[in-house]
Amino acid sequence: MSHRADRTLDVRSLARVEGEGAMHVRVRGDIVEEVRLDIYEPPRFFEALLRGRRHTEPPDITARICGICPVAYEMSACAAIEDACGVVVDPAVADLRRLLYCGEWIESHTLHIYLLHAPDFLGYPSALEMAKDRRDLVERGLAMKKAGNEIVELLGGRAIHPVNVRVGGFYRTPSRQELAPLRDKLRPALDQALETVRWVSGFDFPDFQHDHELLALVSPGRYPLESGAVATTAGLTFPVGRFEDHIIEEQVPHSTALHARLAGRGRYAVGPAARYTLNRQWLSPLALEAADAAGLGADCRNPYRSILVRAVEIVYALDEAIRLIDRYEPPERPFVDVPPREAVGYGATEAPRGILFHRYGLDADGLITSARIVPPTSQNQASIEDDLRRFVGSRLDLDDERLTWQCEQAIRNYDPCISCSTHFLDLTVERR
Repeated sequence: MSHRADRTLDVRSLARVEGEGAMHVRVRGDIVEEVRLDIYEPPRFFEALLRGRRHTEPPDITARICGICPVAYEMSACAAIEDACGVVVDPAVADLRRLLYCGEWIESHTLHIYLLHAPDFLGYPSALEMAKDRRDLVERGLAMKKAGNEIVELLGGRAIHPVNVRVGGFYRTPSRQELAPLRDKLRPALDQALETVRWVSGFDFPDFQHDHELLALVSPGRYPLESGAVATTAGLTFPVGRFEDHIIEEQVPHSTALHARLAGRGRYAVGPAARYTLNRQWLSPLALEAADAAGLGADCRNPYRSILVRAVEIVYALDEAIRLIDRYEPPERPFVDVPPREAVGYGATEAPRGILFHRYGLDADGLITSARIVPPTSQNQASIEDDLRRFVGSRLDLDDERLTWQCEQAIRNYDPCISCSTHFLDLTVERR
């Protein structure tokens, strides 16, 4: 049966993503004329809310932007404020921040793989349906996620919206004795993560490649989490302080989220595939061995294989967390003082979904005069739309149900956090 005739598909809500939105696809004959991600979730005005606040407040306020990756917002906020105030934290505090970030990567990536994305590859409409047949898989995912949560809870004070992070460090840092039991819990999780890589590598990945310029932090010598310079696969490199010189955000009529592009270059993509492609050589030996065994090459240009990169990053985060615990020596003080000064500060870290940029302007009294936050999902929207445009164009012979399923899966490749980007999915394919 041919499905080349004009038609319209409607999906009122995209399942298994964070946030709400719509997609509109218009097709005339065998030509895809338009693809839009219509993000209708209302803006939450965090940047305006920050103006007039003390320079010590952004970590606590921005952590509320996202319940899935609050650590990313705290770390980028701390980096920007400390940059403005000319402060560098103690190396032991920096290691604890990296350990905390490892915890967030573990729990976020595991949530995405086991509960949001794997059902697509295995033919289930949800993780609940998958659990009826493969309870063991869901239990393994929940056990791994718990390991990540325990890192965040120990260092952050609680697993959701941590309260122990502050500008300059932490309110309290743990002793070696407090960290030791955590290490024992991470060892079995690491074994489960390696098994996850082997499991995911057996998925049937659609044959699809994109040509987006990929962008991520690069920190020679180690895989990027909480610091680095910005680099792209086309050879562009610049410090975080010049992020706004190269990244242009623009309002589009169909979205309450801004779209981002590289100045003079166009769309780009951030996230695990970008991190992996630009930093593969800095994975730990164990994670690199897992990537090689899973068939990941020097780069990842198939967005469907991003789930495999996430699995490798879980291995890395657990391996790195164990390394950081083994070498930990408590700092003399849990934080350094951060006296205010009139300045502008910039910070960027690698949230699970990609690079997250913060910029703050301060006055001499430490009051915030300006704030800007650029989250990963808004940076990816143009690339998602381009993926869908080419993906739909080569699959117009599919029936409505199958085409809808595959479009939703294509969007879940990016693990979009729509609420973060509004500061999907209604799917409408209009065929004429």
